[in-house]
Amino acid sequence: MAQFTNQAQLTYNNIVKMSNLAVGEIQDVLSINKTAVGNDYTANDTITYSVNIINSGSTDLTGLTLNDNLGAYKFGEVSLTPLLYVPNSLKYFKNNILQSPPVVNYDEKSLTVTNFTVPANGSATFLYETSTNEFSPLDKGSSITNTAELTGNFTSISAFETVDVSDEPELSISKSISPVPVMENGVVTYTFVIQNTGNTAVESGAVITDIFDPILSNLSVYFNDTQWVLGSDFTYNTSTGLFTTTQNRVTVEAASYSQDPTTGIITVTPGISTLTVSGTI
Repeated sequence: MAQFTNQAQLTYNNIVKMSNLAVGEIQDVLSINKTAVGNDYTANDTITYSVNIINSGSTDLTGLTLNDNLGAYKFGEVSLTPLLYVPNSLKYFKNNILQSPPVVNYDEKSLTVTNFTVPANGSATFLYETSTNEFSPLDKGSSITNTAELTGNFTSISAFETVDVSDEPELSISKSISPVPVMENGVVTYTFVIQNTGNTAVESGAVITDIFDPILSNLSVYFNDTQWVLGSDFTYNTSTGLFTTTQNRVTVEAASYSQDPTTGIITVTPGISTLTVSGTI
């Protein structure tokens, strides 16, 4: 709500008298708010935003423009944009009814929606997806603050939303076998590589299971070059080939992140743990 002031002047016989200062207020016809669907983000993630615009006036407001800065932030002397608009994802609603999309322009720096209308005593809502990129901060405590600005029809208002980085492990696992081929009654080794690209270490809760077919005998198991003991570190059923690691034995360090001082590009170095299981076929 904007204030305005006014003061009158009375002149009589070269005498000037000033009135009191009258103060008025202009009630904004348009209001805007922005929310994210979801509470956090990770590397290579998608964040969906909702921008809702309310017109409390009695006249349709046309020719409006919405600009989204896609979370731009300063890194030294450089401006970095940690989000990318997902093409063709924008949906436009008037009074909660889906409409044909207005003109959408976007690049690596911003998203702009032009020439749309907010109906009298009604609303316009935009839903659209963005994806995190190589400029999205991933260290613990990081966040992306995304601002949408509405202009046109003598209006300039904005709203922002902040989404925090997920403070959780982000795990993946790969498996390889050697040698290939293996001779009958020979020794085969399975290697499991567990990677953590998240900013939090895995200290409990991770369990690896596998069913070896053909069934192996005379198992030799190592985790990060430390030999494991049957019963305390893992279990193995010689009848079914079921292999299971014991609770809280699989651990993986958190990833580390470095940001290039010139380009601002963030490089992820995952935490890695390796499990090897060897046995006779």
